[in-house]
Amino acid sequence: MTFIPPSPFAASFTCPLCGAIAQQEWWMKAMSGGIVSQSRDDHPVRVGKCTHCSGHTIWHEDEMLLPFSGAAPRPNTEMPPSVRKLYEEAAALFTRSPRAAAALLRLSIQVLCTELGESGKNINADIASLVGKGLPEVVQQSLDIVRVTGNEAVHPGQIDTDDPEVVGSLFELTNVIVEYMIAMPKRVSGLYSTLPKNAVDAIERRDKA
Repeated sequence: MTFIPPSPFAASFTCPLCGAIAQQEWWMKAMSGGIVSQSRDDHPVRVGKCTHCSGHTIWHEDEMLLPFSGAAPRPNTEMPPSVRKLYEEAAALFTRSPRAAAALLRLSIQVLCTELGESGKNINADIASLVGKGLPEVVQQSLDIVRVTGNEAVHPGQIDTDDPEVVGSLFELTNVIVEYMIAMPKRVSGLYSTLPKNAVDAIERRDKA
């Protein structure tokens, strides 16, 4: 799903309240002596209204104050609660500390590995085990990007985990991992179970041949 990061005075972006890419309406408030200016720079308090859900974002200059997690994509609806809790904590910290968000997202995929049946003791070993079970390459790469970048947040090296753009991509990759490993198999399994029995039997005979 496309995610357009919120920004003050943007004509549209992904609403952090309803998740829709929607047009935004803006109000501004001057803080000095009640003098109103037409210049945006003279209005540090900014309020945006989503035309889709009528929810509001509140800003001080370029920083979104409410909601706290608005700068990150919403979690995949099939994300397990234990993983979602860490994801949402990372989202709440994202604008204030991208480095902390990166570390939490690394922890979230470690927890996700346990949800997928791995031990959770060593994330690198868990990913290797999943690869041995047929993990698609795109998911393996996504897991390793989040893992390595999250490691750099704790043990700084060559990756700039203070860069919001670098860390922002980790939220999208975490959602990609959940989509491939949980959401998509669930949808396919549900549809497959509706096939006629004779069709399923024919498929099983084909695959045994």
